[in-house]
Amino acid sequence: MAESIRVVIVDDDALVRAGLAMILGAADDITVVGEAESGHGLAALVDETNPDVVLMDIRMPRVDGLEATRVLTARPGHPAVLVLTTFHLDDYVFGALEAGASGFLLKDTPPQQIIEGVRVVAAGQAILSPADTHKLVRRYAARREDAKAALHRARLSELSEREREIAVLVARGLSNADIAAELVVAEATVKAHVSHILTKLDLDNRVQIAIAVLEAGLDGN
Repeated sequence: MAESIRVVIVDDDALVRAGLAMILGAADDITVVGEAESGHGLAALVDETNPDVVLMDIRMPRVDGLEATRVLTARPGHPAVLVLTTFHLDDYVFGALEAGASGFLLKDTPPQQIIEGVRVVAAGQAILSPADTHKLVRRYAARREDAKAALHRARLSELSEREREIAVLVARGLSNADIAAELVVAEATVKAHVSHILTKLDLDNRVQIAIAVLEAGLDGN
């Protein structure tokens, strides 16, 4: 039997934590190994419990989810961070995605989708739908700075032509399967290219690939 996905829940509302623990506890492949009411002391809890995923509320007292995400993702071998929010793609969520969160879920997400979301990020994937990607495009297009765009273009120039093509498709919200179908290649080939892109750009996940492409102005929007 495969090992359970180990999850730490971080939320300042005890009832929310209890509800999430109950939801995740219903899945036979997920184990809640710790809880915290803010990002304060979270690094120590992560060291103690060794989770695969941190389910992170974004608005909390003392140390909020944005700062806690920055602290966690700056550490080597960090767990995947899945942000919980009441507000769809606000500045806090953007900040967490930039800092390395693997995606986000609204707090009113149905229980089964929360379980699936944990499974997705535990497998090293990211949760960013095409609709969310389009919103990212609009927001970054509005605030893109020339100097920053030039920096991201220089970084993306390190990629091969095929890798840049795939990076743009990632930024449009396409899955590996969708990209493989569009380029008429094997899905395993796309997966390998995505892995090379992450390594070359020193990024953690697909969300950060999308952000790099959008800030470089290479998304075609």
